Amino acid sequence: MSSHREPPHAPLRVTDDLSGKSLDAVVRALFALTWGKARSCIETGKVQLDGQTVTNATQRVRAGSEVALRMRAPRPRPGDLAESRVVYVDTHVIVVDKPAGISTIPYGDEEDPDTLDAKVRAILAKGKHAAGRDQGARPALGIVHRLDKETSGLIVFTRTWLAKKSLTEQFRAHSIGRRYLAIVHGDMFPGSRSSPTPRTLRSHLVSDRGDGLRGSTQRPGQRERGATAPQLAITHVEPVERLRGATLVACRLETGRTHQIRIHLSEAGHPLVGERVYIRNYARDIVPAPRLMLHAAELGFVHPATQKPLSFTLPLPPDMAEILEGLRAPDGSSTR
Repeated sequence: MSSHREPPHAPLRVTDDLSGKSLDAVVRALFALTWGKARSCIETGKVQLDGQTVTNATQRVRAGSEVALRMRAPRPRPGDLAESRVVYVDTHVIVVDKPAGISTIPYGDEEDPDTLDAKVRAILAKGKHAAGRDQGARPALGIVHRLDKETSGLIVFTRTWLAKKSLTEQFRAHSIGRRYLAIVHGDMFPGSRSSPTPRTLRSHLVSDRGDGLRGSTQRPGQRERGATAPQLAITHVEPVERLRGATLVACRLETGRTHQIRIHLSEAGHPLVGERVYIRNYARDIVPAPRLMLHAAELGFVHPATQKPLSFTLPLPPDMAEILEGLRAPDGSSTR
């Protein structure tokens, strides 16, 4: 009795027409897979790019690179963050492409190996990133901002006291460039369809608006007993694309309060697709999504040592791109 085994796939070379595309698109085209199967193979460590296992499906691929599919390859160790997620690193800062579904830091005092800061420390503790550091010493890592667990995209950590001081001051001065892409329910910019006017959402946020949720207060000058003082929050929202029952928007933060984008969009009547907290009393049709459709697409700051401006951009991750494509299609199915 013979057992059926899937034959191994020989490495295939990336052709010119696939150059610059995301790894999931390349794997799908080269090996005739569905989008879901291509992403699953990448995320479970079955795909090698030029001999190295890559688990970031959004990584861009150049013509001439070799892509191999190894169905029997073991899964990456739990807790590992693929080094391809490191967007930039030097002795002062490290910029990372945060995947959705992982908290930036632990909730409490105990260390958690499954948080982003722990995974970044693990990367810095090995290989070329560990050069010049005492063996066994815990890599220094400073937290200067956070992304929600379900939010994907760019985040910067500091590696020196100088960097933490400089970036903390830049965040406090609101000089950090941050642009988020978000898919929201409904048409957020009705009326003129040629050049809709961007909106600025401004309010004072409190930790409890009276129903146990964060939100805006109508009495910014008053402070409830035991509560933190209301904090001014400003979000600039620009239209990117009208969708079927939704809108793709870009949000630029002038301030950086907890859940600021989620709260402002919800209070404006257009909660994020995938929102499960700040969507109370929303009476229209809900667009289903596996997580918050919010992605930190751009990050810019002045380097703490060189004083040169640094700017980074990321495309939409596959899960968000798939929802976007589905909302473009007349029948609601993905056309990607």
